[in-house]
Amino acid sequence: MGKFQSSKVYDGFSTVFRQWRAENTHCRFVHGYGISFKIYFEGEIDEKNWVFDFGGLKRAKTLIDGKQPKAYFDFMFDHTMIIAEDDPYLNAFKQMDEAGVAQVRIIPATGAEKFAEYLFNKLNPFIREETDNRVRVTKVKFMEHGKNAAYYSE
Repeated sequence: MGKFQSSKVYDGFSTVFRQWRAENTHCRFVHGYGISFKIYFEGEIDEKNWVFDFGGLKRAKTLIDGKQPKAYFDFMFDHTMIIAEDDPYLNAFKQMDEAGVAQVRIIPATGAEKFAEYLFNKLNPFIREETDNRVRVTKVKFMEHGKNAAYYSE
C-alpha cells in the first residue's frame, strides 16, 4: 500500500544570527539571510483527498507556543535576531532586545541544520495534534537565500 505525502514552502522571512562556535570563519559574526523552509507531510488523506490542507495553518485550532502558526513563524523569523541559548554574549543580545533595537529570539542552537531541527520539533507535535494523529511531519528543509539548505527528518 502506498503512502500519501505533500509539502509546503513558507518564505519571505528575513533574519540574522551568528554561529558563535565558528571561530575561524566569518559566520561567527552576526549576519542575515532571506530564509524559507519546506515542511514535508505524510499521512492518510482526509475527506477532501488531502494529506494536509495547504491553507490549514491559517485555520488551525492548535497553537504553537500560544500563537497561530503564521503568527509564530513571523514572531520567530521575520526581522528577528536568533541567538543560541549558550552564546557567550547572550546578555548583550538581550540588552539589544530590551533597548528595542533588535527582536531577539533565543533557541537552543543556531545554523540551518539546527533551525531545521528546531522547526521539526515545533511542527510535528502541532501537526499531529491538529490532525488527530492522521498526519505527521517527516522532514523540514531550511533554506538560506535559496542557495543553501539543511534538512532534519525523524
